[in-house]
Amino acid sequence: MKSTPFTHLHLALGAKMAEFAGYNMPISYSGINDEHHTVRNNMGVFDVSHMGEFILKGEHALALIQKVGSNDASKLTNGQAQYSCLTNENGGIVDDMLVYCVEQNKVYMLVVNASNIEKDWEWIMQFNDGSVEMHNISEKTCLLAVQGPNATKALQTLTDMDILNMKYYTFSKGKFAGVDNVLVSATGYTGAGGVEIYFENEGDHAVKIWNAIFEAGAAYGIKPVGLGARDTLRLEKGYCLYGNDIDDYSTPYEAGLGWITKLNKTFTASEFLKKQKETGTEKKLVGFEMTDRAIPRHDYIIRDAEGNLIGRVTSGTQSPTLNKGIGMGYVLSDFATIGSEIFVDIRDKQMKAVVVQLPFVK
Repeated sequence: MKSTPFTHLHLALGAKMAEFAGYNMPISYSGINDEHHTVRNNMGVFDVSHMGEFILKGEHALALIQKVGSNDASKLTNGQAQYSCLTNENGGIVDDMLVYCVEQNKVYMLVVNASNIEKDWEWIMQFNDGSVEMHNISEKTCLLAVQGPNATKALQTLTDMDILNMKYYTFSKGKFAGVDNVLVSATGYTGAGGVEIYFENEGDHAVKIWNAIFEAGAAYGIKPVGLGARDTLRLEKGYCLYGNDIDDYSTPYEAGLGWITKLNKTFTASEFLKKQKETGTEKKLVGFEMTDRAIPRHDYIIRDAEGNLIGRVTSGTQSPTLNKGIGMGYVLSDFATIGSEIFVDIRDKQMKAVVVQLPFVK
């Protein structure tokens, strides 16, 4: 298993560790519910250095991103970021990603999922005719997500960058906690506010920035948070997890990601998706709340009132905020209407649930 530059700190803090995407990652410290509420109400720190980062440079960098990505990256100006996805010719999602415009039309950073780094790199490379300079900087990049309503207030003391007033999906580069060339981005996977901090794994940068963040957040009750709470937080907001809710065989329209699918340009899946938009989809990703007391889990079967198979759960948990079972899953489109009653197979019983509007927690 690989380690991140913070693994020794997680172990020293007594984190419950487990393998994730080939890395030894913290799952929880004080407990998933406690960490979840800390982020929703205050601030917490996630080590997400396992994520992948690619730099694309050159006058054809934007054209390459436009070819492989579903969203329209030409709208990005310096300091803006965008949610997008890589698609295959059959409309399937190779990966979801963030696109950062470092220098308009010339330099971009793509942030991809840890489990897909090699796959994504090879996928993009096949469309590069050699005119775009590409660098995989994943191994030497640290990434900390500091999330929660008090995050920017605490972190503003560590930098001259105006992160307190940073707009959602924008970023700045500068000095942070005495370290140069740090990228601070108003993004995250929790829906609780806060930032993500990218910097080079060099010298004592990792420990220096980690310690500075915890010192700055001490007055706000800052805590380290593991991947367990990261999952419950993102699910409450209806954010897709690659490998669960989206994959090579689900399309953006099926997954409710039509908003990042711009058909005014030509990209790998544009022709397929134009047709799918016209004809509609057989299945759709929906959010649902359990009305019976039960917790849905990944791959549980979903049925209609007559017991017919109509879909499967892709993500499910007991919501720490709502104190009830919630989940997402693909169902036949006829059952995707808000208010539709569905049934989830849990321990040989069909437990009642209702399709709801996402996000679960506003």
